[in-house]
Formats: sequence, C-alpha cells, structure tokens
Amino acid sequence: MKAIFLCERSRVKSVYGEDTVALLKEKAGLCTEVINKAALAENPERFCDTEIVFSTWGMPRMTEEEIKSYLPKLKAVFYAAGSVQAFARPFLNCGVKVFSAWAANAVPVAEYTVAQIILANKGFFRSSALMSVGKTAEAKKAMENIGGNMDQTVGIIGAGMIGKLVIKMLKAYRLNVLVFDPFLSDKSASELGVEKCSLERLFASCSVVSNHLANNAQTKGMLCGRLFELMPQNGTFLNTGRGAQVVESELIEVLKRRPDLTAILDVTAPEPPVENSEFFKLDNCILTPHIAGSLGNEVRRMSEYMAEEYLLFAEGKPCKYEVTEKMLETMA
Repeated sequence: MKAIFLCERSRVKSVYGEDTVALLKEKAGLCTEVINKAALAENPERFCDTEIVFSTWGMPRMTEEEIKSYLPKLKAVFYAAGSVQAFARPFLNCGVKVFSAWAANAVPVAEYTVAQIILANKGFFRSSALMSVGKTAEAKKAMENIGGNMDQTVGIIGAGMIGKLVIKMLKAYRLNVLVFDPFLSDKSASELGVEKCSLERLFASCSVVSNHLANNAQTKGMLCGRLFELMPQNGTFLNTGRGAQVVESELIEVLKRRPDLTAILDVTAPEPPVENSEFFKLDNCILTPHIAGSLGNEVRRMSEYMAEEYLLFAEGKPCKYEVTEKMLETMA
C-alpha cells in the first residue's frame, strides 16, 4: 500500500476529518486502517512498498534500523500535530522527509495567549479571584495599580512560529512588545515592529511575560526565580511553552512572597503537577490542562494543512512545512 496511517493512539479519526480522508484516499492511495508499530513488526512484508505515512499525536518512535526494516521505501511523514522532536531524527537520518502541522497548531496557541494577555492587563485574574469569594473591597483595591492594555509593554520569550503569530495578533491592540530570542535577527525584529532585549530587561519591564521558547536542553531551567522576582507590581507570567523551561520550585517561592504576581500555567513539569504540588495551594497560580493547543474542531486544521502539504509534495512543488535537522535545534 502506498500510504498508511501510522499511530499508536486512536486520535487519527478525530484529527483527520471525513473530507480530508476522502481526499487522501483519492490522491495518495491512503489505506484508512490505523497501523501501529506492533503491526509493522508483525508483518513488515505488508508495508514494504509504503511510501507515505500520515500521523498525529501518538506517532511511534522508531530506530533507524526499524525504519529501514519495516518501511524501506518510505519517502515522507506528514505529521498532523505540532512538535516532532520525539520521533523525527531517525527518519531524517534515513533520508525520509518530515512535515509538521506546527503552523496550524500555532493558531489556537496564539489565540489563547493573546486572550490571556488582554485579560491579564485588565487585572482579570486577581480581581475575579477576590470578587468571587466576596472580597469586594480587596478586589477594588487590587485594581488601583492596573494599567489596562493601552500603551502597556508585553514580553514575548521566543519568536518562533507561535511567538511571531502572537506578535502579529497583538498589533490589533495599542501595546508595546519586547522580545527575547537569540535567533531573531535585527531585520526580523524591525519587520515585526518589536524591540529585542535581555531576559532581565524583559521581566523587569513587562506587565505580562509569555513563554514560547523552543523545547531543548539549552532552554531547560532558563526561567528562574531571579527573573520572576524582577517582575513589576501586578505582573503576570504565562507559560504555554514547556514546564521544564521554568525552575518551578523558584517560581513557587516568588509567588508565595509576591501575591501581587499571577502565574498562568498551561504546562508544567510533570503534567499534571505531582499530587500535593504547591501550585495547587497558591491563590495567584492558575492551572489549565494543556488546552492552548488544538482541541475540539481545531484539530482538523492540522490534517488539512498536511493534506495540502502532501499535494504539493506529490506534484514536486515547494512545500511550506518541511522539518530539517537544523530546524530541530530551535523548534519547540
């Protein structure tokens, strides 16, 4: 069979809508049965002519030897989800092209981020926590030093696909944007209309700091207590990147000392936090279960991106979302 679904989970049917599956059956000769790694190992002869893999969350990790043995004619993997860090390198080392719908997954993350930034600048999180338990006087007092959204300065850490999209969406508001990203050129910063700066200046100057760092060894533990302590009064830290990029024990200690600060954490390390984590006990920490990325109807956008990418690939046209070994150094 020329093209297969390869996935360890049952998410394929929810990510790949009926129209997209019909298109791929017609154009790619897709077999709609969902194959897992065990099925490949049990009957490799069945898949010896497979050239194309479509997948999503649950794409199995495979060694180079397994790829060469089970899928010797494989040309490309089209991954209808975001990060490919967990599985991509062995495929790339075998000469298999990898495509990711990270751009599609960036849309809901950016939408979520912008919504949180706008609410944070209005003092929504702190005031609602107080108002909802009848502390009306305290809620009103907490708003005395809230600046609102007009002419506030917002900090974006990481100007990759998601960070850039957040910046573009924020242009609808009268906000100033500072960015920390060692890989962002001066030209790109100018085109985006942002100012590059150090992490120290960003944390000290911004009403809201939003993390979009790439997930790699270099960024692990980069965001520490010293930085959080620099945040201005009523500041908000928003993390939709990865929990491992934050020294969480130090963030917890700062939040205890600084009840004026708010942390909105869509990701933690681990996910969810361990039982009895201090995060659960803090009034100024808001946790969500990794909802910023594609969910509900939004997930179908990712398979649509990959179907369009496949058509470009099949026609020998330039593709938009190919992942290279070099890109993995800076991608989330």
